[in-house]
Amino acid sequence: SGETELCAYIQGRDKNDVRAQLAHVLPGYMIPAHFVQIDTWPITPSGKLDRKALPAPDGAAGQESYKAPRNLTEMKLAQLWEDVLKNGPVGITDDFFDRGGHSLKATALISRIAKAFGVQVPLKDIFARPTIEGLASVIRELEESPYAAIEPAEKGDTYPVSSAQKRMYVLQQLEDGGVGYNMPAVLELEGKLDRKRLETAFQALISRHESLRTSFETGNGGEPVQ
Repeated sequence: SGETELCAYIQGRDKNDVRAQLAHVLPGYMIPAHFVQIDTWPITPSGKLDRKALPAPDGAAGQESYKAPRNLTEMKLAQLWEDVLKNGPVGITDDFFDRGGHSLKATALISRIAKAFGVQVPLKDIFARPTIEGLASVIRELEESPYAAIEPAEKGDTYPVSSAQKRMYVLQQLEDGGVGYNMPAVLELEGKLDRKRLETAFQALISRHESLRTSFETGNGGEPVQ
């Protein structure tokens, strides 16, 4: 689909076990989107791994025969999966990741489950029990935690800062504030540049995102505010 994704090739181990173990030690975005089990490693005549000969990941690989949802919880989960994965129908024993899921889609699924069931499913449980059947049992065991959307703050001239923001602000007031938090980047553009359109795009971004219009200063009480 044009996205850059991480793929893991494994031999001699169950891919679901590997995925579940990685979920305990890695953040979601570092866990491969695809796990491909292979019997033997393709080798070049010089004895090195032949990367080009590795099989391409297939979102439909490993899909079992369709098993329909058996209760209301599984029916709701199946609909949420189809909304996130954009392919269906989904059976209760289908593997979320074999059907094209990855860590970002798993995060989107968690948000939809919170709205539909009123429970907070940990990301590691998606990796440990990547089927509708398995997730349904997780949901039944969780305590209800009503979903609440983050409400925008009321309009004001200033807003309090978080402890992390305050720490960074204080460090910058020192004689040598350092550049540890600076994240420079360079983008090289090819072809003729339309400066007006580029400026319009930046202005639209600044207009949309409050964080790009935010400055920090010391308030009347001597504390930093934003």
